[in-house]
Amino acid sequence: MLEYRAEGLCRNANHLSREELSRCMASGEVLQSTALAYDTGHRLRFELGGLRGIMPFADCVDAAPGETVKDIAVLTRVGRPTCFVIMGTEFDDNGEEYYLLSRAEAQRRCRAQYLDTLEAGSVIPCTVTHIENFGAFCDIGCGIAALLPIDCLSVSRIASPADRVQVGQQLLCAIKNRDVQGRIVLTLRELLGTWSENAACFAAGETVVGIVRSVEEYGVFIEIAPNLAGLAEADSTLHPGQAVSVYIKNILPDKMKIKLVVVNKNLGQPLRFEPHYFVTRGRLKRWTYSTPQSRKQIETVF
Repeated sequence: MLEYRAEGLCRNANHLSREELSRCMASGEVLQSTALAYDTGHRLRFELGGLRGIMPFADCVDAAPGETVKDIAVLTRVGRPTCFVIMGTEFDDNGEEYYLLSRAEAQRRCRAQYLDTLEAGSVIPCTVTHIENFGAFCDIGCGIAALLPIDCLSVSRIASPADRVQVGQQLLCAIKNRDVQGRIVLTLRELLGTWSENAACFAAGETVVGIVRSVEEYGVFIEIAPNLAGLAEADSTLHPGQAVSVYIKNILPDKMKIKLVVVNKNLGQPLRFEPHYFVTRGRLKRWTYSTPQSRKQIETVF
């Protein structure tokens, strides 16, 4: 089966010989190259194996029925790795040969042969392409975008997706569902472990780094892993996003609570926890974050 990777991770066509490019054209392999220009004919231009590569406007994006593709969606590809399949070779008005490239066809094949075969709960790789207040958009193959909503980034609440991920970061996510337009919606939190799995990585008596997530009148919630937070005593001098060191006073599985004491609030450097995956492949059908004895049940059914 052909592989469909995010743009930036496909095989680079820049240094392939004409013979190799011909084999890729015959096999339908998805390649990538950096778009060098967006010309007045509304085409993306590339350089492959000593020949020009031309991608007509209609071949730049596989638009949904009724969707209008704007110039900005295409011209922003200039200077960036862009995937495609080679449709063939043609000659211009001056008799010069060039490769005819199609990103849209690569996207259609990616959907038909890969994405449309996946069920909810399937674990897939993706790459963060840009961040909005409500979530992060990810490339799930050939430049096809899927939304990773902010509330699906972790069990711990965050103010912005940028608190958890950054542009260009490669992630593993699970397919949460498909929206009314059929677009894939992603989730990350179910791969980052249950309360018990995360709590088992810590012990009472340890001092660890943490990130302040919420400052309340009754206490301060401090994240010590993306899916695990504890509560320290109220402190109005702390603020969300602040990096601190904390002493773990107690771990209470029956109440899903971790009691913390702030040791140092002047670490003076930003902190972001990298994802620690407890699930890396296959398909999830049901995920229960909560401990069996907890009254509060947090669960996802795919």
